[in-house]
Amino acid sequence: MRRRQFLGTLGAALATGAFARRTPAQTAGESATEERLADGPRSNAPRLPMREYGKTGIKLSIIGFPGFAMRDTTHNDRDRTNRLVAETIERGVNFFDLAAQYGNAEEVMGPALQPYRRQVFVSSKTAKRTAEEAAKELDCSLERLKTDYLDAYNLHHIQHMDKDVDVAFGKGGAMELLIQAKKEGRVRHLGFSAHSIEAAFAALDRYDFDSAIFPINYPSAMKGKWGPQIIERCQAKGVAMFALKALARQQWPQDDPRRSSYPICWYQPITDLDEAELGLRYTLSQPIVAALPPSSDRLHRLAMILAMDHRPITPEEEQRLAALAEGLDPVFSQA
Repeated sequence: MRRRQFLGTLGAALATGAFARRTPAQTAGESATEERLADGPRSNAPRLPMREYGKTGIKLSIIGFPGFAMRDTTHNDRDRTNRLVAETIERGVNFFDLAAQYGNAEEVMGPALQPYRRQVFVSSKTAKRTAEEAAKELDCSLERLKTDYLDAYNLHHIQHMDKDVDVAFGKGGAMELLIQAKKEGRVRHLGFSAHSIEAAFAALDRYDFDSAIFPINYPSAMKGKWGPQIIERCQAKGVAMFALKALARQQWPQDDPRRSSYPICWYQPITDLDEAELGLRYTLSQPIVAALPPSSDRLHRLAMILAMDHRPITPEEEQRLAALAEGLDPVFSQA
């Protein structure tokens, strides 16, 4: 299927909610439309471009798999998970982002990833702030993911200086466990995810991390002035960066009827194809390794297709996005 034709069909699916998370009954009879869009030619399908992961020499796909999308997967959905993982890998994605806090995502992704384990980069996270608690959580993550090591392990969602940063980096804090696990080979690289500029700056100052995960999308960056300062600091310190919420648009407007199509997405995602293409190109034009789309099968597929033909955004296109951003309520803002 030609790219333009694919995007046209996919646009119709996005508009009608054809890829919305199914109930168990709906999952048993997935539509022919989804099968056609999801499958397509496999062996000769285009593959995503790669970028280097910091100073490691490892090359990762410019789109990562959003593990949060699997958080409420039921036993009846396991086939869907296996198909989505297989399709994702065949399109060239080798970066999988997970966390112990993503419901049962690790449990369902472990078996799905097992046949490809040596081909993929599996990253997980802990929201525990003490070394003792983080040690137990790491053991559980390794067991659920059916692996004896993680390619990256991250402090998850550091937000507050007192409750998160000071505890995790203090005596007996989770960072002691992360550092020890790396020495033991159970974890190969260390990072963090943050939704706070202050916390991200503090983490970058307190440890020489391999990578950081932070929200980067055009409305938050352009109108909210949120994100560019973290990109700049990571660049200065040689820390690889992953962009969270790359297709986030704004806070959900009250009574938006489309919200039911994205039950685990707490913000309004970009679904217009032209805006999604420009928005994703904006994020991928930053000095990042990979972008993580919102937690939705359909938006993950959309991101993979759009990123196949990635080219740097132009100044004129940035101006168009800046004008669009002025009319939005960004997910993140310094104001």
